[in-house]
Amino acid sequence: MIKLSKRLSAIASLVPPGSVLADIGTDHALLPVYLVQQGIIPRAVAGELNAGPFEAARQQVTRRNLDDRISVRRGDGLSILEPGEAETVTIAGMGGGLIVDILSAGLERLRGVRTLILQPNVAEDAVRRWLIDHDYVLTDELIIEEDGIAYVILYALHEQATERTNAEVYKTRLLTGGFEATEEDLVRFGPYLLERMDESFIRRWREEKDNLLRIKQRIETSAESPEAKQRLAAIEQEIQRITEVLKCSHMDRPSSR
Repeated sequence: MIKLSKRLSAIASLVPPGSVLADIGTDHALLPVYLVQQGIIPRAVAGELNAGPFEAARQQVTRRNLDDRISVRRGDGLSILEPGEAETVTIAGMGGGLIVDILSAGLERLRGVRTLILQPNVAEDAVRRWLIDHDYVLTDELIIEEDGIAYVILYALHEQATERTNAEVYKTRLLTGGFEATEEDLVRFGPYLLERMDESFIRRWREEKDNLLRIKQRIETSAESPEAKQRLAAIEQEIQRITEVLKCSHMDRPSSR
């Protein structure tokens, strides 16, 4: 029986039972094999562009005697999928910019896809913005920590499959501590993650703030061009916004004692 990492287990837990899955960038096809073996889904398409992982996925499926239920295909992004063939699409373990490119290039292939489960390694705000612009509504999101790395997982439904709307999800709101989260903030930090503001969220954004402070210091000591000054101003603005968000958490608020 396939054993999944904590990250892949979290993604697997979000896949709607009974749906047909397309796993894009499947690597060794661990996710579709696990879901089919467990009887969670009836069948899947496993797509992989690179020759090595594609062959590993093909062998994995054959070794588990699942060739009749998992179709392993080599190709770029959603090009391996026929319109209406899958109800759920997972794309995990790559940058948010690349995920956006894959989704944009394969819009026609998303016809009939009700659920998107996306795990960008970086730039999850770009993925949230793509969902808004293409009629998918973010209905949940979570942070999974594994081996010292925080992974953000986004769960979205097509607007026809949910009563929620993007206008509601990204409506400006006042958070605990008096922070007014605008649409831009909600896209950047995550509407549900901001509401929960759990320890994983705080750790993740503390690390991001520390990283930005290091970059700021390097720019201040080595660059004087207009472009560098412009970038420095943007970084300072980002640091300030992260600081304001973190102050809303009890973990960053001063003790009253």
